[in-house]
Amino acid sequence: MTLTGPDAPALGFLLYKHPDRVQTFELPVGRATVFYPESRPERATAALLLEVDPIGMVKRRLRSQHGRSLTDYVTDRPYAASSMLAVALGRVFSTALNGRCDSHPELAATALPLEIRLPAGARCAPAPAGTGWPGPELVRALFEPLGWSASIT
Repeated sequence: MTLTGPDAPALGFLLYKHPDRVQTFELPVGRATVFYPESRPERATAALLLEVDPIGMVKRRLRSQHGRSLTDYVTDRPYAASSMLAVALGRVFSTALNGRCDSHPELAATALPLEIRLPAGARCAPAPAGTGWPGPELVRALFEPLGWSASIT
């Protein structure tokens, strides 16, 4: 997520994540790390890296079950990245998602020039003929009614 303009350093306040620190959060699916690859007076970028731990997920499930079978080790859950990313975003940025910023409440109530990039999204690629995938239209249908502009490259 990138904020540009004279209020760019306020991104850290809005997200409750300090730009000069790397923060790590343990989650049921692995580890989420928040860091700022860019933090200048006119532009600040916060990044969320989600490291999925498929072995840890299986071990936690085995501890909660009595019987063990091959299905305990063969699962598609580690590859369901979109739902895991949604959980990570909700846990790591819960205060910001609730629209709360105690130190800068006026910023939380202001429209800001935010740019959000998802580096990978197979369902956003042009849909191959006959697949039934919605492609870029889905991204536009989700974000443009909220006032966001959406572009897919």
